Amino acid sequence: MIERGKTLDGRVALVTGGARGIGAAIVEHLWSRGAAVLIADNGVTIGGDQADAAIGPALAAKLGDRAYAFSESVASPGGATAAVGAAVKCFGGLDIIVNNAAILRDSFIFKADPGDWEAVIRTNLSATFYMLAAATPVLRDQAKAARGGQPYGWGRIVNIVSTAGFYGNYGQGAYASAKAGLFGLTRVVALDMARSHVTCNAVAPFAATRVTETIQPANAAQATYKERALKVAPAHVARLVGFLCGPRAQRVTGQLFGVRGREMFLFGQPRPIARLEAPAGDELLADAIQSEFVGKFTDARTDLEAFNSEPVL
Repeated sequence: MIERGKTLDGRVALVTGGARGIGAAIVEHLWSRGAAVLIADNGVTIGGDQADAAIGPALAAKLGDRAYAFSESVASPGGATAAVGAAVKCFGGLDIIVNNAAILRDSFIFKADPGDWEAVIRTNLSATFYMLAAATPVLRDQAKAARGGQPYGWGRIVNIVSTAGFYGNYGQGAYASAKAGLFGLTRVVALDMARSHVTCNAVAPFAATRVTETIQPANAAQATYKERALKVAPAHVARLVGFLCGPRAQRVTGQLFGVRGREMFLFGQPRPIARLEAPAGDELLADAIQSEFVGKFTDARTDLEAFNSEPVL
């Protein structure tokens, strides 16, 4: 008999970057709801260096049954395919993919290192593509086989993004670009997998993590933001992810959420907010833009400024 609250009983989840911080909170929450979980984490630092293969197994040992650690990098097609294969081999299927792994190498654009850019894009964006390219055929086959019953409703994908990807922040060209790209990928995968009844959503978290700890405040406002952010437990993010992976979120797909403590946000997505028919002549065009668009431009606030208020804990 399914225990009260075990709404993910029988499902198999794969969480990248799942051994620490938000990833570990997600792993523990999905596991507590009855899912078997593959923890994909090679234990690198926030900068993507110094892998520690013991990190994932330590969390798996803590949880016990229904937890397995995969300690190779998934930032390659072969690594992602191996992780998917490990989940299927260990637990007999794969129903939930949470793409959480990320690294951070900040630099102003005029000081940026191409090698850092490539490393961040590979880990934060390409790895998710590799993972979904490997996992979605499994999800499609399971949908055809009606895994979990008819109609099929177990397939879930959650991508962990960042408000830096749609607000921007100083010195985060690589990180913000990867996270913005990840939301674009979220939309496409939601469309591609709709016929298989597999949902795909994005979550922008606010929580105390290694990323938060790296913030170097440039002013008093940013110092206050960091202080507030470090108060927010990652368990709140895990709860939202748990909802998106559960049965009541079957019709929720292609959406962008945020979570900060007990505050939940549903973000709008870029759509036209003004329109004009361009007249002939450069000066007339300038006049038309001044008339129709000025006053409707998006402000230049960073995400740290936009969310610098007391969180609801």
